[in-house]
Amino acid sequence: MTDTTTLPTPAPPTPTPTPTPTRRDEAWRYADIDALGRIGPEALENWREIAVEAGEARRQCMIVGSQAPELHRIRVTLGEGARLELFAANAGSDYTRVEIEVTLASGAHFEFGGVTIGGGDVTREFVTTVRHDHPGATSNQTVRSVHWGGATGNFLGEIKVARDAQKTDAAQDFKGLLLEAGASANAVPQLEIFADDVKCAHGATVGELDEAARFYMAARGISPELAQRLLVQAFIADAFVALQDEVEHTRLLDAALAALEEAPR
Repeated sequence: MTDTTTLPTPAPPTPTPTPTPTRRDEAWRYADIDALGRIGPEALENWREIAVEAGEARRQCMIVGSQAPELHRIRVTLGEGARLELFAANAGSDYTRVEIEVTLASGAHFEFGGVTIGGGDVTREFVTTVRHDHPGATSNQTVRSVHWGGATGNFLGEIKVARDAQKTDAAQDFKGLLLEAGASANAVPQLEIFADDVKCAHGATVGELDEAARFYMAARGISPELAQRLLVQAFIADAFVALQDEVEHTRLLDAALAALEEAPR
Protein backbone atom coordinates (compact mmCIF):
# COMPACT_ATOMS: atom_id res chain seq x y z
CA MET A 1 0.00 0.00 0.00
CA THR A 2 1.33 3.39 -1.02
CA ASP A 3 1.03 6.32 1.38
CA THR A 4 -0.03 9.37 -0.63
CA THR A 5 -0.12 11.77 2.29
CA THR A 6 1.21 15.17 1.26
CA LEU A 7 3.67 16.56 3.74
CA PRO A 8 3.67 20.30 4.36
CA THR A 9 6.41 22.26 2.63
CA PRO A 10 8.94 23.36 5.21
CA ALA A 11 9.05 27.08 5.78
CA PRO A 12 12.13 28.85 4.44
CA PRO A 13 14.67 29.74 7.09
CA THR A 14 14.21 33.14 8.64
CA PRO A 15 17.08 35.41 7.59
CA THR A 16 19.35 36.42 10.42
CA PRO A 17 18.98 40.17 10.96
CA THR A 18 22.08 42.32 10.87
CA PRO A 19 23.18 42.90 14.47
CA THR A 20 22.94 46.44 15.75
CA PRO A 21 26.41 48.01 15.53
CA THR A 22 28.31 49.24 18.56
CA ARG A 23 31.39 51.42 18.89
CA ARG A 24 33.39 48.26 19.51
CA ASP A 25 32.97 47.60 15.79
CA GLU A 26 35.88 49.25 14.00
CA ALA A 27 33.71 50.60 11.18
CA TRP A 28 31.36 52.23 13.70
CA ARG A 29 33.87 53.54 16.24
CA TYR A 30 33.04 57.23 15.64
CA ALA A 31 29.38 56.77 14.66
CA ASP A 32 26.39 58.29 16.43
CA ILE A 33 24.84 55.03 17.63
CA ASP A 34 21.94 56.82 19.34
CA ALA A 35 20.97 58.54 16.09
CA LEU A 36 21.29 55.23 14.26
CA GLY A 37 18.64 53.83 16.59
CA ARG A 38 16.24 56.53 15.39
CA ILE A 39 16.70 55.40 11.79
CA GLY A 40 15.46 51.89 12.53
CA PRO A 41 17.06 48.43 12.16
CA GLU A 42 15.63 47.91 8.67
CA ALA A 43 18.06 50.51 7.32
CA LEU A 44 20.95 48.15 8.07
CA GLU A 45 19.47 45.62 5.62
CA ASN A 46 18.89 48.16 2.86
CA TRP A 47 21.82 47.99 0.44
CA ARG A 48 21.68 49.76 -2.90
CA GLU A 49 23.36 47.60 -5.55
CA ILE A 50 25.33 49.15 -8.43
CA ALA A 51 26.77 46.79 -11.04
CA VAL A 52 28.82 48.16 -13.93
CA GLU A 53 29.36 45.64 -16.70
CA ALA A 54 32.73 44.99 -18.34
CA GLY A 55 33.96 47.94 -20.37
CA GLU A 56 31.15 50.26 -19.30
CA ALA A 57 31.42 53.58 -17.45
CA ARG A 58 28.93 55.19 -15.09
CA ARG A 59 28.72 58.26 -12.89
CA GLN A 60 26.62 58.71 -9.75
CA CYS A 61 26.16 61.99 -7.84
CA MET A 62 24.31 62.26 -4.54
CA ILE A 63 23.43 64.97 -2.04
CA VAL A 64 22.83 63.87 1.53
CA GLY A 65 21.15 66.46 3.68
CA SER A 66 17.87 66.47 5.56
CA GLN A 67 16.47 67.19 9.01
CA ALA A 68 16.50 63.49 10.00
CA PRO A 69 19.31 60.95 10.42
CA GLU A 70 20.23 59.07 7.25
CA LEU A 71 22.09 55.84 6.50
CA HIS A 72 23.03 55.10 2.89
CA ARG A 73 24.63 51.73 2.12
CA ILE A 74 25.94 51.16 -1.40
CA ARG A 75 27.46 47.97 -2.79
CA VAL A 76 29.37 48.31 -6.07
CA THR A 77 30.58 45.57 -8.43
CA LEU A 78 32.81 46.60 -11.33
CA GLY A 79 33.38 44.27 -14.27
CA GLU A 80 36.61 43.96 -16.23
CA GLY A 81 37.71 47.37 -17.49
CA ALA A 82 34.61 49.05 -16.03
CA ARG A 83 34.64 52.49 -14.44
CA LEU A 84 32.46 54.11 -11.78
CA GLU A 85 32.69 57.69 -10.58
CA LEU A 86 30.78 58.40 -7.37
CA PHE A 87 30.54 61.88 -5.87
CA ALA A 88 28.69 62.93 -2.72
CA ALA A 89 27.99 66.08 -0.71
CA ASN A 90 27.11 65.17 2.87
CA ALA A 91 25.59 68.20 4.58
CA GLY A 92 22.79 66.79 6.72
CA SER A 93 21.59 68.58 9.85
CA ASP A 94 21.41 65.24 11.68
CA TYR A 95 23.59 62.13 11.71
CA THR A 96 24.46 61.06 8.16
CA ARG A 97 26.50 58.05 7.12
CA VAL A 98 27.35 56.99 3.58
CA GLU A 99 28.83 53.50 3.47
CA ILE A 100 30.32 52.13 0.24
CA GLU A 101 31.66 48.65 -0.57
CA VAL A 102 33.42 48.19 -3.91
CA THR A 103 34.77 45.08 -5.65
CA LEU A 104 36.90 45.60 -8.75
CA ALA A 105 37.68 43.18 -11.58
CA SER A 106 40.84 43.40 -13.70
CA GLY A 107 41.50 46.82 -15.17
CA ALA A 108 38.51 48.45 -13.47
CA HIS A 109 38.61 51.91 -11.90
CA PHE A 110 36.70 53.40 -8.96
CA GLU A 111 36.74 57.15 -8.37
CA PHE A 112 35.20 58.64 -5.22
CA GLY A 113 34.96 62.27 -4.19
CA GLY A 114 33.12 63.25 -1.04
CA VAL A 115 32.54 66.30 1.16
CA THR A 116 31.18 66.40 4.70
CA ILE A 117 30.28 69.88 5.91
CA GLY A 118 28.20 71.43 8.67
CA GLY A 119 27.87 72.51 12.28
CA GLY A 120 25.76 71.59 15.27
CA ASP A 121 26.41 68.61 17.49
CA VAL A 122 26.25 66.33 14.46
CA THR A 123 28.37 63.52 13.02
CA ARG A 124 28.73 63.16 9.26
CA GLU A 125 30.78 60.33 7.82
CA PHE A 126 31.92 58.34 4.83
CA VAL A 127 32.96 54.71 5.31
CA THR A 128 34.47 52.86 2.35
CA THR A 129 35.83 49.39 1.67
CA VAL A 130 37.53 48.91 -1.70
CA ARG A 131 38.48 45.36 -2.65
CA HIS A 132 41.11 44.83 -5.33
CA ASP A 133 40.73 41.12 -6.06
CA HIS A 134 42.22 41.06 -9.59
CA PRO A 135 45.28 42.54 -11.36
CA GLY A 136 45.58 45.99 -12.84
CA ALA A 137 42.65 47.75 -11.17
CA THR A 138 42.86 51.30 -9.85
CA SER A 139 40.98 53.36 -7.28
CA ASN A 140 41.18 56.92 -6.02
CA GLN A 141 39.32 58.46 -3.09
CA THR A 142 39.37 62.15 -2.16
CA VAL A 143 37.45 63.35 0.90
CA ARG A 144 37.23 66.84 2.36
CA SER A 145 35.63 67.70 5.71
CA VAL A 146 34.63 71.18 6.96
CA HIS A 147 33.01 71.49 10.39
CA TRP A 148 32.27 73.96 13.17
CA GLY A 149 30.40 74.06 16.47
CA GLY A 150 30.47 70.61 18.03
CA ALA A 151 30.30 68.79 14.70
CA THR A 152 32.45 65.85 13.61
CA GLY A 153 33.48 64.70 10.15
CA ASN A 154 34.74 61.14 9.69
CA PHE A 155 36.35 59.14 6.92
CA LEU A 156 37.07 55.47 7.48
CA GLY A 157 38.63 54.09 4.32
CA GLU A 158 39.81 50.51 3.89
CA ILE A 159 41.71 49.19 0.88
CA LYS A 160 42.10 45.42 0.49
CA VAL A 161 44.49 44.00 -2.10
CA ALA A 162 44.34 40.25 -2.74
CA ARG A 163 47.41 38.12 -3.41
CA ASP A 164 46.69 37.89 -7.15
CA ALA A 165 45.92 41.60 -7.57
CA GLN A 166 49.32 42.63 -8.91
CA LYS A 167 49.71 46.08 -10.53
CA THR A 168 47.04 47.53 -8.26
CA ASP A 169 47.16 51.33 -7.91
CA ALA A 170 45.03 52.62 -5.03
CA ALA A 171 45.02 55.96 -3.24
CA GLN A 172 42.96 57.80 -0.66
CA ASP A 173 43.37 61.36 0.59
CA PHE A 174 41.57 63.06 3.48
CA LYS A 175 41.81 66.66 4.64
CA GLY A 176 39.80 68.22 7.44
CA LEU A 177 39.17 71.92 8.04
CA LEU A 178 37.92 73.05 11.46
CA LEU A 179 36.31 76.49 11.70
CA GLU A 180 35.86 76.37 15.49
CA ALA A 181 37.73 74.77 18.37
CA GLY A 182 34.85 72.48 19.34
CA ALA A 183 34.69 70.74 15.96
CA SER A 184 36.64 67.59 15.13
CA ALA A 185 37.61 65.35 12.24
CA ASN A 186 38.70 61.72 12.24
CA ALA A 187 40.46 59.78 9.51
CA VAL A 188 41.13 56.05 9.75
CA PRO A 189 42.95 54.76 6.66
CA GLN A 190 43.46 51.00 6.56
CA LEU A 191 45.53 49.02 4.08
CA GLU A 192 45.43 45.23 3.84
CA ILE A 193 47.89 44.20 1.13
CA PHE A 194 48.84 40.66 0.14
CA ALA A 195 50.36 41.41 -3.30
CA ASP A 196 53.90 42.74 -3.70
CA ASP A 197 53.76 44.67 -7.00
CA VAL A 198 51.32 47.43 -6.06
CA LYS A 199 51.07 51.16 -5.41
CA CYS A 200 48.95 52.07 -2.39
CA ALA A 201 49.00 55.50 -0.78
CA HIS A 202 47.02 57.36 1.83
CA GLY A 203 47.23 60.76 3.48
CA ALA A 204 45.32 62.54 6.23
CA THR A 205 45.65 66.06 7.63
CA VAL A 206 43.44 68.29 9.80
CA GLY A 207 43.90 72.03 10.21
CA GLU A 208 42.33 75.50 10.32
CA LEU A 209 41.79 78.26 7.78
CA ASP A 210 44.93 79.95 6.51
CA GLU A 211 45.03 83.21 8.48
CA ALA A 212 47.65 84.65 6.14
CA ALA A 213 45.28 84.15 3.21
CA ARG A 214 42.42 85.78 5.14
CA PHE A 215 44.63 88.76 6.00
CA TYR A 216 45.69 89.06 2.36
CA MET A 217 42.05 89.11 1.24
CA ALA A 218 41.05 91.61 3.93
CA ALA A 219 43.85 93.93 2.81
CA ARG A 220 42.25 93.94 -0.64
CA GLY A 221 38.81 94.81 0.61
CA ILE A 222 37.28 91.34 0.64
CA SER A 223 34.83 90.88 3.51
CA PRO A 224 35.50 88.17 6.13
CA GLU A 225 32.35 86.31 5.02
CA LEU A 226 33.38 86.22 1.37
CA ALA A 227 36.98 85.37 2.23
CA GLN A 228 35.86 82.38 4.27
CA ARG A 229 33.55 81.20 1.52
CA LEU A 230 36.26 81.45 -1.13
CA LEU A 231 38.80 79.59 0.99
CA VAL A 232 36.34 76.83 1.88
CA GLN A 233 35.23 76.55 -1.73
CA ALA A 234 38.82 76.07 -2.88
CA PHE A 235 39.35 73.50 -0.12
CA ILE A 236 36.35 71.29 -0.87
CA ALA A 237 36.69 71.63 -4.66
CA ASP A 238 39.51 69.06 -4.54
CA ALA A 239 36.91 66.35 -3.92
CA PHE A 240 35.14 67.13 -7.19
CA VAL A 241 38.13 67.69 -9.49
CA ALA A 242 37.44 64.46 -11.39
CA LEU A 243 33.77 65.38 -11.95
CA GLN A 244 33.68 66.60 -15.55
CA ASP A 245 29.92 67.21 -15.71
CA GLU A 246 29.66 70.98 -15.16
CA VAL A 247 26.00 70.91 -14.12
CA GLU A 248 26.54 68.18 -11.52
CA HIS A 249 29.76 69.79 -10.34
CA THR A 250 27.93 73.06 -9.67
CA ARG A 251 25.01 71.28 -8.01
CA LEU A 252 27.20 69.41 -5.53
CA LEU A 253 29.41 72.40 -4.78
CA ASP A 254 26.40 74.65 -4.21
CA ALA A 255 24.81 72.09 -1.88
CA ALA A 256 27.97 71.96 0.21
CA LEU A 257 28.44 75.72 0.30
CA ALA A 258 24.80 76.29 1.27
CA ALA A 259 25.58 74.68 4.62
CA LEU A 260 28.36 77.22 5.10
CA GLU A 261 25.78 80.00 5.53
CA GLU A 262 25.34 78.82 9.13
CA ALA A 263 29.06 78.84 9.91
CA PRO A 264 30.67 81.43 12.22
CA ARG A 265 32.40 84.32 10.51
